Amino acid sequence: MENQEITIEDVLKNLKVVKTSHREALIRNAYAMAEEAHRGQTRKSGEAYIQHALHTALNIAKMGMRSKTIAAGLLHDVPEDTAVTLETIEEKFGKEVAFMVDGVTKLGKIRLRGTKEELYLENLRKMFFAMASDIRVVIIKLADRTHNMETLSALPPEKQQRIALETMEVFAPIANRLGIGEIKGHLEDLAFKHLDPQNYILITQLQKEKYEQSKQYLDKAVWDLNQDLLKGGIKVEKIFGRTKHPYRLFQKMKKHDMNIEKIYDLIGIRIIVPNISACYETLGIVHNKYRPLVGRIKDYISLPKPNGYQSIHTTIFGPEGKIIEVQIRTSQMDAEAEFGIAAHWIYSEKRHGSLRNFFFRKKEQAVPEKELAWVKQLREWQNELGKDNSEFMEGLKIEFFKNHIFAFTPMGEVIELPEDATPIDFAYKVHSEIGNRTTGAKADGKMVKLDYKIRNGQVIEILTSRDHKKPSRDWARFVRTSLAKSNIERAYRDENK
Repeated sequence: MENQEITIEDVLKNLKVVKTSHREALIRNAYAMAEEAHRGQTRKSGEAYIQHALHTALNIAKMGMRSKTIAAGLLHDVPEDTAVTLETIEEKFGKEVAFMVDGVTKLGKIRLRGTKEELYLENLRKMFFAMASDIRVVIIKLADRTHNMETLSALPPEKQQRIALETMEVFAPIANRLGIGEIKGHLEDLAFKHLDPQNYILITQLQKEKYEQSKQYLDKAVWDLNQDLLKGGIKVEKIFGRTKHPYRLFQKMKKHDMNIEKIYDLIGIRIIVPNISACYETLGIVHNKYRPLVGRIKDYISLPKPNGYQSIHTTIFGPEGKIIEVQIRTSQMDAEAEFGIAAHWIYSEKRHGSLRNFFFRKKEQAVPEKELAWVKQLREWQNELGKDNSEFMEGLKIEFFKNHIFAFTPMGEVIELPEDATPIDFAYKVHSEIGNRTTGAKADGKMVKLDYKIRNGQVIEILTSRDHKKPSRDWARFVRTSLAKSNIERAYRDENK
């Protein structure tokens, strides 16, 4: 469906949550506004612009997100590319939807600059900021990036390279951290195709040949196992053959001198069963039918991966002694392996009925453990990053952004500041000379005082004098950063000399 024309009906058909009349109305109204706002606009690929909004919304729906997130996905490019303002969106769809649209708009303003490492960290910072505000902003951005990658060939070659590199360096790792395996694999494959076309063709060709050779015995193993599981009283929800993502296969092959014969999990079988005890019973039946390969059993149910992934993996000698990997998991584990943190929305709804998203939940309501998992993941990620980049980490060694804010230049660069920082702190963070020459400031387009306390996510514009000037002594009374203080002091120290 990735390059096909789709309609709002396709989005509604793919809802994973209960389709109430209220939810349907919200999604249809958002579509009506987006369709009217983008009317007459086309993409570089020649398709109507509304197709991009629809594909983004479809990706969000498939991840199991709810109507407000889907509505924000439909409207995500409206304030940036049309005459409709964010205020109009808020009036019609409420604060929550407008907040998400605004978050995605700000994410879109980030541009790649400098070296590969710098661009990675700059984007990472921005993603951290977005996550701290609302995880759904990141999910919309991943859905948006997925469709952009699917239609990347319509852009000029240098743009293709830039966007593919950003996808591989920033978006795929974030999808991985949030446990969204399906999106991570898909984004990596799409980026791989543009960044290393020769190896991409080689791997996909090899994979196709191997799969054609092995299809017969894979189908036989699926049939045999299904029969034995039914006899054993296991309710099999799904059982099917699967192949590895091309990029992941390429990474594995590099470790084995590009020898495909050394890859044991090239093809596999996935078995979905109703509960955890059925997973272990299934493992016994599989091993009874086909001899397991010693040392290849991995129990990620009792010991999940850091991103929350759960499954049992075993490698067997299948029909004709051919090696096949078998993955056994519950349907909830499968949804979480595919959609990570996003899968929570589907299951929280099944457990708690109309429980509202925890970002907007009253304080006295308990937060389910699953919802806290991603906060824990972020902290773990921060700790890992700290080993490699202590300077970047200094700004993150805080209780989940409690004491820090992120603001933006009009060009979309991220400026990290302590809480209660002022436009003068912001100016010095941009450049010492801009700090010295500051005469005024705007926050989100409105004039503010120089001792104004900047809020998270605001766009700050600094007005400067053309002539060289000294900072005001008074500024030292209200600035929050040591950088601003030291620059102000230096200016007067130099004068005294």
